[in-house]
Amino acid sequence: MFPWLFFWAPQVQLPFSGDVAQRIEPQTQWFFDAIPAGAGDGEVERKAFEVASYGRQLGLITELLLDLAEQTPPRTKAGRAARQRLQDIRSRIEAIKVSDTAALVAEVEAALERLRRLNLADHEALRQRLAARR
Repeated sequence: MFPWLFFWAPQVQLPFSGDVAQRIEPQTQWFFDAIPAGAGDGEVERKAFEVASYGRQLGLITELLLDLAEQTPPRTKAGRAARQRLQDIRSRIEAIKVSDTAALVAEVEAALERLRRLNLADHEALRQRLAARR
């Protein structure tokens, strides 16, 4: 091969074998940017979300609505069915929270036990720091 004639050398690329350009920085505004322009302002939604998440807002609305429904029961069959469905949903969500918390406690216990086995001094120092926070 003659190196000074390299610009005549053919370059063959099979499909999916060419140059690739890809954005790798994370897009963190996807949720708020997806709000349609007519539905609200994404920036305002983001700020409101920092005050209280949608789950927290819905939880408060659910608690209030169920409390009001207990004080003044729905008169229609559809209203009573909706109240029952809402109570069931709240119960299922609470069960998920309890299960998640129990799993987290088990993970922390396992990590602490592992730390105790690997380094008793660090385990004792951590135990003292946690006891001081009470």
